[in-house]
Amino acid sequence: MVRDGEGATKQVSIHVEGATSDQSAFRIAKSIADSPLVKTAIAGEDANWGRVVMAVGKAGEPADRDKLAIRFGDLLVAKDGERAAVYDEAATSAYMKGEDLELTVSPGLGEGKASVYTCDLTHGYITINGDYRS
Repeated sequence: MVRDGEGATKQVSIHVEGATSDQSAFRIAKSIADSPLVKTAIAGEDANWGRVVMAVGKAGEPADRDKLAIRFGDLLVAKDGERAAVYDEAATSAYMKGEDLELTVSPGLGEGKASVYTCDLTHGYITINGDYRS
């Protein structure tokens, strides 16, 4: 179903590991997956980890920015609340061009984990729904 989203070009697996509970991990993952800012960044092939941090904070679940780690695929982009020392812009940009993406967020607060699936939010979505008449 995710791959068949209106105007979708990318399928995204959102994984949260290290939350205070599985329920907390699910709510954080859902907040990321539902964020229009995250979804449009993915459509623009931008690993904008600041938008991910915003979505984690918006979830209303325990999180500590200074313990947060974010990966796109196997690429660590943020660690301990700031850009990772090993961040590689070229490799991350190349990864973001793929159709199947994984985003992993580690709050570093416990053992809770969850996965949620989503898609990007593109101009195609706007066209399909802007042109729709009931």
